[in-house]
Amino acid sequence: MQLETQTNSDLHRVVIVGGGAGGLELATRLGRSLGRKKKAHITLIDCTRTHVWKPLLHEIAAGSMNPDKHELEYIAQAHWHHFYFRLGRMDGLDRGKKEVYVAPYFDEEGVEVIPRRTFQYDTLIIAVGSTTNDFGISGAREHSIALDTQNQAERFHKQLTNALIRAQTQAEPVQAGQLEVVIVGAGATGVELAAELHNTTREVASYGLDRIDPDRDIKISIIEASDRVLPALPPKLSMAVDVELRKLRVHVYAGERVTEVTAKGVYTHSGRFIPSALVVWAAGIKAPDFLRDLDGLEVNRINQLVVKRTLQTTLDENVFAFGDCAACPWPGHDENVPPRAQSAHQQASMLVKTVKARVAGKDNLPEYTYRDYGSLVNLGRYSTVGSLMGAIAGGSMYIEGLFARLMYQSLYQMHLMALHGFFAVVLQILARLITRRTEARVKLH
Repeated sequence: MQLETQTNSDLHRVVIVGGGAGGLELATRLGRSLGRKKKAHITLIDCTRTHVWKPLLHEIAAGSMNPDKHELEYIAQAHWHHFYFRLGRMDGLDRGKKEVYVAPYFDEEGVEVIPRRTFQYDTLIIAVGSTTNDFGISGAREHSIALDTQNQAERFHKQLTNALIRAQTQAEPVQAGQLEVVIVGAGATGVELAAELHNTTREVASYGLDRIDPDRDIKISIIEASDRVLPALPPKLSMAVDVELRKLRVHVYAGERVTEVTAKGVYTHSGRFIPSALVVWAAGIKAPDFLRDLDGLEVNRINQLVVKRTLQTTLDENVFAFGDCAACPWPGHDENVPPRAQSAHQQASMLVKTVKARVAGKDNLPEYTYRDYGSLVNLGRYSTVGSLMGAIAGGSMYIEGLFARLMYQSLYQMHLMALHGFFAVVLQILARLITRRTEARVKLH
């Protein structure tokens, strides 16, 4: 096993595993402060070469966003912001030796590019996010696509585009289910994807696919086990989104549990069969399976690492976890901190202070308190709705329309500013405004 040599080995070694929104923001901010001043050695490990903000994956899947214009190269970000990026997938840990094990990296043809390696750490921070939980439903893994990664989103988009082109060129009429998309799960990803698909499939059909009638041939369905869409959000917001979806003629099947997924469609517990050649699984989350066997660290039933309010794991003060892969206590509530982008962003900000304290040799670490700033759901060009928490005397305020859409867009801009700074983001926005006039509104390949 190859030991990854680390320059300035006398420095405090911070290893961050996972380059999602929280992990990359944390690595960038620590690199700017501790890395640039040679006060610590910061390493980010991720199994992919590029980063795309996960809440955008439904837009990539629908074709309304070209990922080439929004992805970020990890190795370039590391160079610009004074940390180190290493490509690979963590698959083991030795807490006694303070070593992280990273599996070999293979190219698309199965050729080993990078051998197995070991990284030493003084502070280990795990931010590997979450994956979709198919609950062991028969056929779900084989016949549906999750939207956990950019590759999965692009794979679904290619299947959708091919289905439209096939329907345009075939001699026989469109068959039942051929152009029907079934989305399992009516959380934010599911409902946002449904709205985006309603728009982009009609845009694609308008580019010369004259044998396809979108209103007749293209169908979009959502199946939700709970009695309403967006079950984790306030009922008023759920009702508003449900009304908008039905205006778009999206079929919403609430109170239906999926029992089987086949190549021809989806079966539910009530005996209903919905024909579909395109199934997206967006129901439930769990942390990656390898966390279950991470040198004895405590996990819950969905593989999340159990952490204290300092975000230290319960059995090792040198190992931290945050974001979707961590089960963090939420004082005053029966459940843990919800797995949302805003909580990961808040935790990353706190961990910047935590790491600086550890590098300085301080034992008193800050504790995380979740602040719920509300929820926003974007239904593409049709509507945006949400609730802002703490807006009026500590209460909540329901918002919709243009103001809600601007708030939703600002979340992504805040993420970009954490990575690039204010002026770089302003220049990026101006560049996109200039170039969008010469581009198709949807990705056609």
